Amino acid sequence: MRITTLVEDTATKPKLLAEHGLSMLIETGKDNILFDTGQFLSLFYNAKVLKIDLSKVDRIVLSHGHYDHTGGLKKLLSKTGKVDIYAHPDVFAPKYAKGKERDRYIGIPYKKEELESRGAVFHLSREPTPITDNIMTTGEIERVTDFEPISDDLCVMRDGQLQKDDLLDDQALIIKNNNSAVVVLGCTHAGLVNTLQHICELTEEADISMIIGGTHLLHADKCRIKRTMDALFGFGVKKVATSHCTGTRASATFLDAFGCNFIENHVGTQITF
Repeated sequence: MRITTLVEDTATKPKLLAEHGLSMLIETGKDNILFDTGQFLSLFYNAKVLKIDLSKVDRIVLSHGHYDHTGGLKKLLSKTGKVDIYAHPDVFAPKYAKGKERDRYIGIPYKKEELESRGAVFHLSREPTPITDNIMTTGEIERVTDFEPISDDLCVMRDGQLQKDDLLDDQALIIKNNNSAVVVLGCTHAGLVNTLQHICELTEEADISMIIGGTHLLHADKCRIKRTMDALFGFGVKKVATSHCTGTRASATFLDAFGCNFIENHVGTQITF
């Protein structure tokens, strides 16, 4: 199995483009699953540079409904044609970020009906959903920790008024690998510890051997980062490949804790297992 990062905030290899957002291609040898689609431009450019044929994507999973994870959907459908897309029912909620001067729309930049007319077949569920025999979504993640809050600046429009968005649509992917699980993360708005605790309950006997993707620790203070790090070892995490919304401070802490088992997951990074 191979995971290739196609969209990410940083690019260190020649000819690849960085873009605020995330998209990762999971190739099992049988199935080609795209996890998120970035904002728009870099997904298609980077795929061409890396000689990846996006027309062969046969499933798409959306981690949540923000533009930097869904913006490439419309153009992608012109390459895939009819394709199954897995997400939470709230993924199309009208999402906004509060600003000092104005509020900014940050949700999916397309209507559901428009995407369906181009071949999107949506499977919207709050429950964990099988994607293949050994890959599944987490579904809606219960919030149990007291140190992983969601920003008050992230909102959703309801009845003409902006209200705090609890981002219940935030989900991750679980890849079962022998007696362990590899976790692919989008933005982890639900909280990394909440997410991993939820996965442990779903997988029961499996340890979480590796996490890949965004951890939403960019604005976390030292206390939250330490509590998160302490929890990771309790979950049995052995390798970490972080990106997107993790931030320099948290990345440095991951590097210090995991050493050679820490990967800076830039555009073009390929992880096999």
